[in-house]
Amino acid sequence: MAAPCVEPAKGGFSFENCTRNSRLEQMGLKFPKAYKTGTTIAGIIYKDGVVLGADTRATEDTVVADKNCAKIHYISDNIYCCGAGTAADTEMTTQMISGQLELHRLATGRAPRVCTANRLLKQMLFRYQGYIGAALVLGGVDATGPNLYSIWPHGSTDKLPYVTMGSGSLAAMATFEDRFKPNMSKEEAMKLVRDAIAAGIFNDLGSGSNVDLCVITKDKVEYIRPYEIANAKGIKQGRYLYKRGTTAVLSSEVKKVEFDVIGTEVTPRAQPMDTQ
Repeated sequence: MAAPCVEPAKGGFSFENCTRNSRLEQMGLKFPKAYKTGTTIAGIIYKDGVVLGADTRATEDTVVADKNCAKIHYISDNIYCCGAGTAADTEMTTQMISGQLELHRLATGRAPRVCTANRLLKQMLFRYQGYIGAALVLGGVDATGPNLYSIWPHGSTDKLPYVTMGSGSLAAMATFEDRFKPNMSKEEAMKLVRDAIAAGIFNDLGSGSNVDLCVITKDKVEYIRPYEIANAKGIKQGRYLYKRGTTAVLSSEVKKVEFDVIGTEVTPRAQPMDTQ
């Protein structure tokens, strides 16, 4: 008996599961949707150090969950990191790496280098294959000078003179590419990072509220929060209360509630706790 002729597989996209998926959806199965996060973070290297910047809006789907969220995280005395993505992931990831760097500093007796923090972060994120939603901008000044890295959630990294991350990164990058120049002064760098974050705030719905800056030099760190309130709350232009009688009252009824007086003793005010 001759073997049946099997038709060779054809290239291109297969639509075999489309009918199956539509029927499963009709039966009530809900497929996972893409999770969108909103943030604008950026960093730039200037003549004497690094300037990091971030907005302060934390979103939960279409709801603004926090208007003053801190997105610039402490790594070590000379290294800071901006986080975009899932807030809990960025917070815990930076805290864990900060603890590892402190143990490294105590073991070696030397100030940690930015490349060490970058290696620890990229190895951790690569281990989880992108399931930790942390997109980071790492900056600092060490014995080799100012360093700036961008770290993606799946573990790839870039070392560049200026970087942006987050949903507002395109608007911020457009500002950097238009006005960046090597060996900028501190004031020029701060103004450029401020303008880049503001571009993300005003062109991305997931970014908003204030502009935070962190200036890292060889001798000190200036964490300015907020550096500028980009979206100040407006003043009400009028009264939004209805006048009495606007809505007709169809009927009203007043009921007398019967109760018994049990006691009229006044409880003395509690004494303040002694915290000395």
